[in-house]
Amino acid sequence: MLAGASLLARAGDDVRQQPDLLTLALGAVPVSISANARGFGMDQALLVIDGSSGGFTAVNRAGPDTVVEVVFELPAETRFERFAIPNVLETPSPSQTFFRRVDVFGSNAAADAGYVQLAGGELTTHAAKDQETELAVTDTSPVRWVKLRLSGGIEMLRPQMFLEFSELIGNGIQAGSEPSQGFSGTWRGRGVRLELQQEGVAVTGCYDRDGELKGTVTGSVLQATGSSTTSGVQSAFVLGLTAEGAIRGVRSTNGAPFRLYEGEAARPGSLKVCQRPVPPGLGCGAVLHGIRFDFDSAVLRPESATILGQLYDGLSASTATRITIEGHTSSEGSEAYNQALSERRAAAVREDLVRRGLAAERIDAIGVGEARPIAGNGDENGRSMNRRVEIHCRD
Repeated sequence: MLAGASLLARAGDDVRQQPDLLTLALGAVPVSISANARGFGMDQALLVIDGSSGGFTAVNRAGPDTVVEVVFELPAETRFERFAIPNVLETPSPSQTFFRRVDVFGSNAAADAGYVQLAGGELTTHAAKDQETELAVTDTSPVRWVKLRLSGGIEMLRPQMFLEFSELIGNGIQAGSEPSQGFSGTWRGRGVRLELQQEGVAVTGCYDRDGELKGTVTGSVLQATGSSTTSGVQSAFVLGLTAEGAIRGVRSTNGAPFRLYEGEAARPGSLKVCQRPVPPGLGCGAVLHGIRFDFDSAVLRPESATILGQLYDGLSASTATRITIEGHTSSEGSEAYNQALSERRAAAVREDLVRRGLAAERIDAIGVGEARPIAGNGDENGRSMNRRVEIHCRD
């Protein structure tokens, strides 16, 4: 069994309850694309792993011999036990159809070598929404890179057509990974001006020309929220780093859908975004996305120890007389269930801080459930942002 596997799945659990490890929110990052048809770029690669089962146009002017390959890098060694494609639904048009063949390969050697086939299958159109086609799994060896190959179309009525796809689900278990320490520096790209400073798992920084953000790192992923200092417009970020040090992820502004956010690392000293840098730290006012719990539970996972320890240090240094731990969830499940789950998770964080040494009488724990989202719940990027713990203090 992989190191840390028990954090994500217990023996006997339904494999469907294991996390979908092929999502940007859990650290999967697209690193390369090859296609013999037009239209498939990094935006489409991120839609494959956004945790949304909705369909999208993947390529256009595609023939029956069309092949698309995308390589995703994973944050740690991963063993997949299930692959599935949801919502194989075709737009009612003679010009559009869904990809017909899906093959999944994995490598534990390199992004461009050492691949073995993990799963594959032929797709047929689903009769209704919210169905899934499971691919036949042929190998469950641990891998660090996944290559997705899409080919052909279900019903090619014309020589050239638009080909659609939805999402690649990959359930499995993954080794634990230490928080990345690479989120310090500056990055620039199309629509990207970003400066970050990291200390432990805490990150602060600036974006655009007047945005300020705060966030936390879990594994290889930075989740952060920010706002414009002039307009007050809010933004949410889910970001990863490529092996070359580039930022690659998604950003949602003013509640809009998440879009590609990608920039190359700038030369030291060549880009200044922050006019008044704010030192990173955790404590009063923090919004924490890196506190992890067992599936459908308030049991803290061991990998949460780092962020909880840093939070304890920050709150210990605070002079606030009252501290409120506020739990939030995404919208899966009923409103009543999510309310109760948020209360139990906030209480678990409170208990951990008390165990570490904070005075119990200083700390309250409340749950808000799904009532105050900070991003949409339509994909896993937004849902992962909404699952959070906020720290509020008063004298």
